[in-house]
Amino acid sequence: MSHRPRTRTVLSCGLLLVPLAVSATACGGSDSDALSANPYDAADQISANTPDGAKKADPDKPLEVSVKGDDARITDVTATDATGRFVRGELSADGRHWRTTVPLAAGSRYTVRVSTEEEDGSPGRKTLVVNTRGADGQLTATFGPKEGEYGVGQPVTAELSQPIKDQKSRAIVESALKVDSMPRVQGSWHWVDDKKLHFRPKEYWPAHATISVHSNLAGLKVAKGLYGGPSKPVKLTTGDRVEAITDAATHHMTVLRNGESINTIPVTTGKPGFSTRNGVKVVLGKESFVRMRSTTVGIAAGSSDSYDLPVYWATRVTWSGEYVHAAPWSVGSQGAANVSHGCTGMSTSNAQWFFNTVRVGDIVKVVNSGGETMTPFDNGFGDWNMPWQEWRDGSALKNKAASTTGTADRAQDPAADARLRPKF
Repeated sequence: MSHRPRTRTVLSCGLLLVPLAVSATACGGSDSDALSANPYDAADQISANTPDGAKKADPDKPLEVSVKGDDARITDVTATDATGRFVRGELSADGRHWRTTVPLAAGSRYTVRVSTEEEDGSPGRKTLVVNTRGADGQLTATFGPKEGEYGVGQPVTAELSQPIKDQKSRAIVESALKVDSMPRVQGSWHWVDDKKLHFRPKEYWPAHATISVHSNLAGLKVAKGLYGGPSKPVKLTTGDRVEAITDAATHHMTVLRNGESINTIPVTTGKPGFSTRNGVKVVLGKESFVRMRSTTVGIAAGSSDSYDLPVYWATRVTWSGEYVHAAPWSVGSQGAANVSHGCTGMSTSNAQWFFNTVRVGDIVKVVNSGGETMTPFDNGFGDWNMPWQEWRDGSALKNKAASTTGTADRAQDPAADARLRPKF
């Protein structure tokens, strides 16, 4: 068996690197007839670190392929997963060893095609099929809101099936949660807690945008013994940019569509001690009728501030019961004084018009109230009240540029409506 240097099949091209695969190819020489021959079965020349029989490979270990003996070498290896995506790998300079350079996915199937060459230039082929064992733990993401059309203030949410505390694992998860929009926007995920993330753009979503949310977690190693599982994608669209801006000092609400005023409404907001929250809120839902009782917000029955009233055309902006709604009992104060218990009240006709004009995700902003600023996460969607840099600091990828790809992140707990009663 000859051990002379074999330079005839690689004269000048060297190693050709191809994205998502590694390939060493011959580019000419004196043995062109041998290279054009039908490849032989190279099974006896190839060894791999794959288990025998029904056993499955450990996804935590790289897949390795080697050539036996001294009379052959590996010239090309192509590895693909079950979807046909290439898996990155590297071939040693002497052509005797190849290994994957990215983690394998748990519970996945890989096809590895190996090409060899003997001293005389005869080509060989071997195809390996490798199955990796499933993960002990699985992480999935549930995206919200459900598919549909929303206002431009609607954040995207992702609820994880297991808590993730480690920063490195968070970065892996966040990298796999994709938000694509058309038109493209600058945006970022923000970790609300160990299981919940919100995604929002730097500014509001563009009007009439298309937003696609999906996960690449499936099979991805997140932490020791924890791999990603399948998650259902969602597709959202936005309508016109509708903003309702209430000035508690002037007692009027201005409603804008795509930047132009379409209505100015006399209102009353929270009186001292019950001041309406300042800041940006997002419409959470609409109820044509709701019974409002003061006892549900801690006001004792029979006290001077107690109430038990039927309320119509109620647009919810917080889970704790702040609404924009019809308040016919306070029409005399609307446009002149703040007399409510925290909600924004208006005439029945104006409330019905507002109810029919806005959709979930539209923006409701209050300024010049004596109340505190709406909190970002614990009472609805106050995400827009957090400065952009602070929002970015809540990302596990905060040192990387954030944007949607420009190609085309839990729904609120339904039981919250039963737990958190309204006030007016």
